[in-house]
Amino acid sequence: MRVALLTYSTKPRGGVVHTLNLAEALAEAGVDVTVWSLARQGDRGFFRAVDPGVRIRLVDFPDEGEESVTARIVRSIALLREAFTPEAYDVVHAQDCISANAVGRCIRTIHHLDQFTTPVLAECHEKAVVEPYARICVSGAVAAEVRAGWGLSPTVIPNGVAAQRFATAASDDPVAEARRAEWRRRLGRYALAVGGIEPRKGTLDLVEAYHLLRQRDPDVGLVIAGGETLFDYRDYRAEFERRCAELDVQPLILGAVEDDELPSLVAASSVFAFPSTKEGFGLAAMEALAAGRPVVTRDLPVLREVFGNTVRYGATPTAFAHLMAEAMESGADPGPGRALAASLTWSAAATRHVEFYAAHPMPA
Repeated sequence: MRVALLTYSTKPRGGVVHTLNLAEALAEAGVDVTVWSLARQGDRGFFRAVDPGVRIRLVDFPDEGEESVTARIVRSIALLREAFTPEAYDVVHAQDCISANAVGRCIRTIHHLDQFTTPVLAECHEKAVVEPYARICVSGAVAAEVRAGWGLSPTVIPNGVAAQRFATAASDDPVAEARRAEWRRRLGRYALAVGGIEPRKGTLDLVEAYHLLRQRDPDVGLVIAGGETLFDYRDYRAEFERRCAELDVQPLILGAVEDDELPSLVAASSVFAFPSTKEGFGLAAMEALAAGRPVVTRDLPVLREVFGNTVRYGATPTAFAHLMAEAMESGADPGPGRALAASLTWSAAATRHVEFYAAHPMPA
């Protein structure tokens, strides 16, 4: 079985992390798998090393200077479509709207649903839902949204989690302890959010919550990591900076963190904040559970489905602040969260995908 997995970026976003881990697990199971991606900003590879059992095909995406989001996405679709060779594969599996629009007949994983007001982007989103011949969702909540909106019935295959990486980073191994100690020396005690500054990540609510948390615990800092995106969030970023200035909140914004440093950054945090307004699964929060960190998430149906009673749920900044403080003070048992993360393996996800591919051959 020759499988092509397609993603839109080489940067560490959730869908890209999913694609690489799934590809490696498929290759380990004996599948001939190739990952295709656009290579932006001169990238010659992904944000991390990829197992040599996985073939990589990168399509150069040259910078064209000032370019609208719509123009960038349309150009992304065109370049990937021109380069891709569908006849070389038995299974073509797109992981996002861009790749689904680029490749034609495919299986599509719908990680989450977006809402666009720009007609071209709204059309791309619609086509990427309705035109694939088979669909996968990583949670039942997203699958239910697809059923309600389009009358389609995706198959649910949950994400895997590279739990051991994060469990090791939280262990009493001397190297792991030293790496955590270095983060704490640099950052002190800190609440951590991973995902950057953007509307879907609920960053403005996080600022409000942290401002309230600081009244109760003035020594804890706020650290925000990640943030690679195709979209233009300059207005949201300006509002974020304005609100930080008004509240005298001074977060440390790390941007993208090297892949081998991320587990220790997570493991050294005092609490992991996950105020996203929309998620398909919540992989970053699951990684924090694997590291034994207390997690506070927004109260969303999808997160209750995935995390059950292993995290705390807050619907407002006030509730979020209270729950972050409570999480840091309680010393709750991290065992259930670690067990949940460890139970979600990429090997199991790969097995489910192989079964799905066999049951959904590409139409002639």
